[in-house]
Amino acid sequence: MTATALSTDLYQLTMVAGHVAAERHERVTATFELFVRSLPPHRNFLVAAGLESVLDYVTHLSFDGDQIAWLRHSDELRAAPPAFFDYLRAFRFTGEIRAMREGTPVFPNEPMLQVTAPLAQAQLVETAILSLVNFQTSVASKAVRVVAAADGRPVMEFGARRAHGPDAALLAARAAYLAGCSSTSLVEAGRRFGIPLSGTMAHAWVQAGESETAAFEEYARLFGERSTLLLDTFDTEAAARAIVASGLRPGAVRLDSGDLLVLSRSVRAILDSGGLATTQIVASSDLDEFRIHGLLSAGAPIDAFGVGTSVVTSIDAPALGGVYKLVELNAGGVIRRVVKKSSAKATWPGRKQVWRYTERNSRDVIGLDGEPGFTGAAPLLEPVLHSGRRVAGDVTVGSARAWCARAVAALPETLRRIEHAPAYQVDQSPGLRDAIAEHGSAPPR
Repeated sequence: MTATALSTDLYQLTMVAGHVAAERHERVTATFELFVRSLPPHRNFLVAAGLESVLDYVTHLSFDGDQIAWLRHSDELRAAPPAFFDYLRAFRFTGEIRAMREGTPVFPNEPMLQVTAPLAQAQLVETAILSLVNFQTSVASKAVRVVAAADGRPVMEFGARRAHGPDAALLAARAAYLAGCSSTSLVEAGRRFGIPLSGTMAHAWVQAGESETAAFEEYARLFGERSTLLLDTFDTEAAARAIVASGLRPGAVRLDSGDLLVLSRSVRAILDSGGLATTQIVASSDLDEFRIHGLLSAGAPIDAFGVGTSVVTSIDAPALGGVYKLVELNAGGVIRRVVKKSSAKATWPGRKQVWRYTERNSRDVIGLDGEPGFTGAAPLLEPVLHSGRRVAGDVTVGSARAWCARAVAALPETLRRIEHAPAYQVDQSPGLRDAIAEHGSAPPR
């Protein structure tokens, strides 16, 4: 899961070599901002995630001798000046980062993370920061929808086996829990982050037993009322009746195939008639927010859900278009706001702040940093790193999860539904509008 100094695109290094050759790598300070231009399909908002990974990356970032030797002999960097490799040898990130707290709802064009550092430093970290934030924000933004669809019922994240590798599985488990999932099946995520663990059994356990009932009994002898017994290896309803007949009292049973609405009703009736009214029904099988919403709207007696692939891959919007763009340069105290005017990819000038109003008409305002006039609004970008050091200690995923729940609950109710909602109001401040007009830049709304 650890990003290294070489977790970057080649052009970051070639540009740094150019900055060193021009002797502006430390002389000029740059501010870059990370934001999305538009929301993915089926998203009324995003949930910011990945900040802790970014802080861990930048505070440990350095080049070792082997990495520098390899770069020195690469064809692409043979022309770099010796001073470039000396610079890498002494490299440490000494800049500042302001960011939205993990779990904060985010809307288009709002910087969720802002880096201000010597130009070469701010440039070098782009690739890793985008990778860490884009992926985890995608997962959290999907998970918060699945949790909303479950309407208060626990959603267990079961996606490690479908994630894009073990590192992605670990980060996805954290992002999903942050966004409201109740637990994860990934043991390393439980150890690393303190996330509650959950799990049932595989069909292979039932198949390995002398009989289905024997397999259930062996498992229940070990785990008692904590057992969740998987019913659909052979015949779901027959398995439910076998549990009743055997006198077992599992905490839950799981349905993992077939018509979940019909089966949940029939299994509930079998369990209830057998005196197992407290045994819960857990449903899995390629679920997403739409299937969960449909099941519950139809009255399915399901108590909890296990969701994997759709969350850890953010399956309907797997690539978040977050970008990291230069907005301001400071050369010896002379500040120059910069823009990009590319068609459909223009940017807004200047170092910014995002202000959120939650009383009465909820809305956000993007303004220039230091601009006055936002009484009654809360600033969303907070200092998290100063002179290369954390401003505060590590943020636990538990505290980020609690913040996310409060921040999402404060949004207008229409945005919290899984149905498409009218766009949330995000305005430009007077100062930002003037700066945009001055630079002739206006990205599409």
